[in-house]
Amino acid sequence: MNGSEMIQRIAEASPRFKARLAGGLWLLSFLVVAFTETFVHGPLNIAGGLIAVSGMVVVTLLLYSIFKPVSKGLTLIAASSSLVGLGFEALRWQPLGMNVAIVFSGCYCLLLGYLIFRSTFLPRHLGLLIAFAGLGWLTYLSTPIANFLSPYNLASGVLGEALVMLWLLVIGLNAQKWSALAAARRLSLA
Repeated sequence: MNGSEMIQRIAEASPRFKARLAGGLWLLSFLVVAFTETFVHGPLNIAGGLIAVSGMVVVTLLLYSIFKPVSKGLTLIAASSSLVGLGFEALRWQPLGMNVAIVFSGCYCLLLGYLIFRSTFLPRHLGLLIAFAGLGWLTYLSTPIANFLSPYNLASGVLGEALVMLWLLVIGLNAQKWSALAAARRLSLA
């Protein structure tokens, strides 16, 4: 099976499979980052970071396809925010000493939280958890505030994202409710 066939099969996959795949890749990216930041230095650290970023790009695209029926426009803004942040992370660019990638991740988490809260196929409390994670990441807009709130801002970000990631990996989503929402969305556009 070549790459284009694999992409086609994933595009045609069930929403529950996409959610579980997103959760699995999210976990893999998280573990790669944790390992490389803790134990690896030099060029291998950069390579590990790029592997994690690549995984999160795929997670973003999978979540975009899952949340399109909730709000196509808002889902596009959320995905764009994530991809811009991942671009900053891949380049390791931190203008004015601020971690721009984490700030974009905070915006993404807030938008994703709203989309989850509005969806019918995931529990609303997951939306609140990831929105709380986004608020933790947004404290990095100001280095003094981020330092003052550390380690609580980091803990809220990691915990919120980890719980959503694990839910997607283990449970996925309610495919019947997703299908009903997607059908209703198609009818409203027709």
